[in-house]
Amino acid sequence: MSKGRVLFVNQEITPYLKESILSNVGRFLPQYIQESGKEIRTFMPRFGNVNERKNQLHEVIRLSGINLIIDNSDHPLIIKVASIQQARMQVYFIDNEDFFQRKYDVIDEDGEMFADNDERTIFYSRGVLETIKKLNWQPQIIHCNGWFSSLMPFYVKRTDYKNNPLFSNSKIILTLADDEFSGMLCEGISKKLKSDGGTVKDWKNYKEPDYLNYMMAAISYSEGVVLASENVNPVLIEFAKQNKKHIVEYAPLQEQAVKINELYDKIMIQTED
Repeated sequence: MSKGRVLFVNQEITPYLKESILSNVGRFLPQYIQESGKEIRTFMPRFGNVNERKNQLHEVIRLSGINLIIDNSDHPLIIKVASIQQARMQVYFIDNEDFFQRKYDVIDEDGEMFADNDERTIFYSRGVLETIKKLNWQPQIIHCNGWFSSLMPFYVKRTDYKNNPLFSNSKIILTLADDEFSGMLCEGISKKLKSDGGTVKDWKNYKEPDYLNYMMAAISYSEGVVLASENVNPVLIEFAKQNKKHIVEYAPLQEQAVKINELYDKIMIQTED
């Protein structure tokens, strides 16, 4: 019997991308949570540097085929899946020719952010939610791992998705790491989000979308944060404290996973009450 359902929305997972703090969290935390007795679903973008042949990705036709409209343009949603055999864990990949066929992830060959990263993150978040709708799978916890996944709290809490019975009671946990990007995402992101929902206050959060503003917005829509690095920006930690969010302090992942699971249980019990 499952003791809860947790949706993991990852920026990266090893072995599909190179090993990092975020990719290790994406790989080993879901496994631990699954082994603790909970049901999981785990997602990541099908970035162009993911080797499909080596990792045996294949398209799930029954889940693909939706068109997502972003800034008045249609973008077909393609869902692929692969398995991490030793963890007995499936990974769903969000794919699209416009956004994820280039040979890099969030930065180009010159180390610069892709100019359309804002639309890529919008597509990723909405793609995950639309796939969960097709799976008809109700997550009690949605855990976002990495800044690329950090529009998910906005979509779950501030758009029409909040009225969908699958997500209306979902609680958000956000991983904070040392993944700070320089500069800003496209300054037009607030206009693009406006067409999906929210309020004037929400759109103001994204008016100047540098890393700190972007992540503070995500924290504001979340129930708790996990400090996955010793080098998390202290401004974000202080913001989480001021807004009375649950905080799981930094520790080695194996130790921290226990605390994260305890937080899930605490939040789920509070939800039932």
